[in-house]
Amino acid sequence: MVLDCLKPLGHKKLLEHELEGFGIRLNKKPPNIYFKRKDKGGVNLNSMVPQSELDADLVKTILSEYKIHNADITLRYDATSDDLIDVIEGNRIYIPCIYLLNKIDQISIEELDVIYKIPHCVPISAHHRWNFDDLLEMMWEYLKLVRIYTKPKGQLPDYNSPIVLHNERTSIQDFCNKLHRSIAKEFKYALVWGSSVKHQPQKVGIEHILNDEDVVQIVKKV
Repeated sequence: MVLDCLKPLGHKKLLEHELEGFGIRLNKKPPNIYFKRKDKGGVNLNSMVPQSELDADLVKTILSEYKIHNADITLRYDATSDDLIDVIEGNRIYIPCIYLLNKIDQISIEELDVIYKIPHCVPISAHHRWNFDDLLEMMWEYLKLVRIYTKPKGQLPDYNSPIVLHNERTSIQDFCNKLHRSIAKEFKYALVWGSSVKHQPQKVGIEHILNDEDVVQIVKKV
């Protein structure tokens, strides 16, 4: 989301409000609330922590608006009415968002220091192409992607065309499957350079977990 750094908070609040109306939640996780409709038995409310807003009467009132009179609900944290409504509706979208505060060439260093404290924000100047490196790093982080570089035997690593993996699936096997599924069947071991290993290189098996910007050389069975 691109904002004018001369008036970022006003625009940010306005756009967030508009997106909230369409069921889009930025930089939020789904409410940790268990909710299940049932055929009978009334409303059964369990709270695992003290609640500052929701109680049995308010929960029943909210449920009645949706014509729900029988349900099991477990509140696993101090939830709000909006949180419960989001769970009942069940159609909310939770996505990461980076706020690009443009035109930093038009503000002072002191103002820039304040902007840096705004969560999920990257100050940039599109005109001068300032701070694009920070933006790219944050994009990789928010998209939860990692870059793995290949190294053919006897050659230098290919830093121009990384294999891109999701950070929850970064095993050597995931890496092999991204290259070609037949590679995993022919796999013998891998040599890895990078932060995921103690030695450079280190011989690893197919279940080894890779880190961002590791270099991998696959050795196949003869």
